[in-house]
Amino acid sequence: MEKEEVIEVTNQELRKLKVIEQVIEKKIKQRKAAQLLELSVRQVIRLVKRIRREGSKGIVHQLRGKKSNRKHSESFKEKVIKLCQSKYEGFGPTLAQEKLEERNKININRESLRQWMLEAGLWEISSKGHKHREWRERRACFGEMIQIDGSHHDWLEGRGPWLVLMGYIDDAASEVLARFYNYEGTLPAMDSFYRYTKKYGLPHSIYIDRLKAYHGDGKLTLEEELAGKEKSQSQFERALGELGVDVIHAQSPQAKGRIERLFKTFQDRLVKEMRLAGVTTKEEANRFLETYLPKYNRRFAVKPREEADLHRPAPREKELKHVLSIQTKHVLRNDNTIRHENQFYQIAEKLQTAVKEIVVEERLDGKLYIVLGQRELAYRQITQPAKRHPEVEKNPHKLSKSPKPAMNHFLKKESFERRLRLQRMKIAKTSHLNAFIQTISTKDSPYHYPHSTDQHNQQHQQQKEEKELLLVHS
Repeated sequence: MEKEEVIEVTNQELRKLKVIEQVIEKKIKQRKAAQLLELSVRQVIRLVKRIRREGSKGIVHQLRGKKSNRKHSESFKEKVIKLCQSKYEGFGPTLAQEKLEERNKININRESLRQWMLEAGLWEISSKGHKHREWRERRACFGEMIQIDGSHHDWLEGRGPWLVLMGYIDDAASEVLARFYNYEGTLPAMDSFYRYTKKYGLPHSIYIDRLKAYHGDGKLTLEEELAGKEKSQSQFERALGELGVDVIHAQSPQAKGRIERLFKTFQDRLVKEMRLAGVTTKEEANRFLETYLPKYNRRFAVKPREEADLHRPAPREKELKHVLSIQTKHVLRNDNTIRHENQFYQIAEKLQTAVKEIVVEERLDGKLYIVLGQRELAYRQITQPAKRHPEVEKNPHKLSKSPKPAMNHFLKKESFERRLRLQRMKIAKTSHLNAFIQTISTKDSPYHYPHSTDQHNQQHQQQKEEKELLLVHS
């Protein structure tokens, strides 16, 4: 008994076979079959001839089970896998495919590389459950809102210190600006915003988290209360308020998802790019960003829905540096000195009018400036102000304290009479005690014991003489 031949076909091929059989049985015409199968009439004719000649198995594609003419050789596959294991260790399929083409001149399809990396255990399929969140539409104009954040990461992979990447991304166009700093705080935020402003201008608003350096959470000062403010401001909020930039604080990391996803991309791509470039210091990393970010923006930036650019021109250099500084108000002493951060400073200029308050500015260049209005004052640092000599007479015109009313004043009548009663009681008690002492000291008193004191003195003298005799005989 002959074995039946089993043919593996797909549903699409079964559907095609049914239509061709209808053509062979002359139930439908070849043109109608071509319309149903979305093929040309010539292809339908070829299928009819093949099925008449080979039977039902003729519907199977002739290249099934055969090697593709474009299949890469095993030696080529091994070469690519070795590069991914050594030079591009940890790279994802997309980035590895880009670097193979850019650096090694190897052209390979990304999906083919992904399959090879999965087979070699160099890549894993990640399946994560995502919490549902409401989608927010991009802003319409370039410069309408900028998302800002800092990313703490081992950007140099142990080749240098840990750094913080301050990142800026436009919500409408995804245009990116970034710079590395040693820490995340007020001065790095101001410096990065200064660089953004010099390149693009002042944005309409920024979107930032509630870090203490960006969000004021202390008590209102007297000046803030008089100005009618409802909450205190950080130095960064104060500076951007003076520049006319709205500050919007995010309530969660997911709210500023665009900048968070940018950091996730950079922690993968940028880290590996700097590894290939041999970057080991913060200065080298910032120089690398100058060439890397333009290429990144050309590839990943998008066109905003509207062509309007809402960036405003930046103010003059001097004014911008004046605003983007840590400002502290101090009261000027009578000797024209102030105390700032436990250091004393002497104003070297003669002020024409009486000045009660001046401002100390810590600017981005690391220098200290003492400012009165828009005027920078000359100063010098001193150890501490000179103290007044103890022999110097005090001010004779100093007002004396107001006199206290006497105890017999009519406002103190009750307390004065109470005090007199207490004094009389104390005097009477003292006189009674003195009289009692005199009474017991007389010889006729029943409490008098004349022998007591005299006898004690005689016994003490006798014991002293006996000790002296014993010492002599010994």
